[in-house]
Amino acid sequence: MTKDGVQGVVEEADQAPSKKGLKKQQKEAEKAAKKAEKQAKLSADQQSTDDDDFAKDRYGVPPMVQSQQKLDRGLVRVHELTPEKAGQLIWVRARIHTSRAKGKQCFLVLRQQQFNVQALVAVGERASKQMVKFAANINKESIVDVEAVVKKVEQTIESCSQQDVELHIERIFVVSQAEPRLPLQLEDCVRPEGEGDEDGRATVNQDTRLDNRVIDLRTTTSQAIFRLQSGVCQLFRDTLTNKGFVEIQTPKIISAASEGGANVFTVSYFKTSAYLAQSPQLYKQMCICADFDKVFCVGPVFRAEDSNTHRHLTEFVGLDIELAFNYHYHEVIESITDTMVQIFKGLRDKFQTEIQTVGKQYPSEPFKFLEPTLRLEYSEGVAMLREAGVEMGDEEDLSTPNEKLLGRLVKEKYDTDFYVLDKYPLAVRPFYTMPDPNDKKYSNSYDMFMRGEEILSGAQRIHDAQLLTERAMHHNIDLEKIKSYIDSFRYGAPPHGGGGIGLERVCMLYLGLHNVRQTSMFPRDPKRLTP
Repeated sequence: MTKDGVQGVVEEADQAPSKKGLKKQQKEAEKAAKKAEKQAKLSADQQSTDDDDFAKDRYGVPPMVQSQQKLDRGLVRVHELTPEKAGQLIWVRARIHTSRAKGKQCFLVLRQQQFNVQALVAVGERASKQMVKFAANINKESIVDVEAVVKKVEQTIESCSQQDVELHIERIFVVSQAEPRLPLQLEDCVRPEGEGDEDGRATVNQDTRLDNRVIDLRTTTSQAIFRLQSGVCQLFRDTLTNKGFVEIQTPKIISAASEGGANVFTVSYFKTSAYLAQSPQLYKQMCICADFDKVFCVGPVFRAEDSNTHRHLTEFVGLDIELAFNYHYHEVIESITDTMVQIFKGLRDKFQTEIQTVGKQYPSEPFKFLEPTLRLEYSEGVAMLREAGVEMGDEEDLSTPNEKLLGRLVKEKYDTDFYVLDKYPLAVRPFYTMPDPNDKKYSNSYDMFMRGEEILSGAQRIHDAQLLTERAMHHNIDLEKIKSYIDSFRYGAPPHGGGGIGLERVCMLYLGLHNVRQTSMFPRDPKRLTP
């Protein structure tokens, strides 16, 4: 036999299946035949079931909503489900919060934002066994449309926000199906602090929450936090508008560091560099020089501080105020503290549901404030700390532990969670701060505190171009980069002052929370840039 002939025989032998291979093929063929038989039986059973299912048009997964039609169908909000609606047949769109099948019925909890209601699907005239089974198998967090009758209940439903009624479902359709496995469970996210540790139930750590923020924001606690935060912004705007302020919008890309410090983000700007604004400070002042008299703005500010603490973010929302005053910068302090008091009152009077919802998971003492607001001088604060055993110099800035200690001392002595510390040392303030006329070591500047943590930093600004130039040079600031700012004061500028408030800190401290990331919807810090 030729060499080629031998090779051909070898190749044929290689290609011929072995006994083991034949057995494997036979097994796979048998498996496939059984699978096909099972599928055929299931299809037949399903067909038979569908033929027997009198409610098959009352449930299911309709085609994706692509605006195919406009239905003349009103949807009732869950929070509107009260005993007054008993007996009414209504439509509701909500998420499946929980489901529990029990015999011929299935109990659902339907959730819409921070409100939820119990619903029942039971075998009867309107619902078949198949419909109950379908409802029980809908994945949690799926969005459904249900048609149901509102029924009063004899026993209060403690686990739901709508405690006096339930829904008896007659139709249920899945609008958007959630995946069967969720990265975290909502009930674990709202468990009160410490409770999970005691009984071994799961708790969700902060990073997991923030990595899956869209789901975490669905919890009743998160819904309440950010509705209250929206209320802070609304109250801030309404109060200042009623005081005659004008809302302005200022640039966030600027040519020089607005606070004169190093904690700025540098960005590429065509053939040169620019910075992200640390505050709208310079532009607020320029508006005062332009005779707007009283201005405020709400917008993002950026701080390139490598601080991984409970209260620092690299991007946060600033609530900024600036106004001209007549004779004394305390007019500015009074205007700002009155604004804060109006916000505190508004939250107390209009957001009790949200405050109580957050309090269930994160209990805290109710926030206390005085009218008029307590104002202490910096030297008085230092004296109180020294009495408590703290060693610090007259011109030394307050450390975070000392801020908190002073907050506790003030609470004990004056019974308030909100106060002003006035007359800070000049050495620890920005270049545009007006020096104290009587003592050059101090300045006409102030901070405001909630529960012992700073939420606002402000001052009388220097409105004289010559003095401003001297102070900028003292801080080694490139005068060319702030030329337009200094020039603003060469053409007549009224005495003025203001301050910047951190929105997230206000919400955190008002609610007695422990981390500013809880009150930042999508927080940015040195280690987090997503989602």
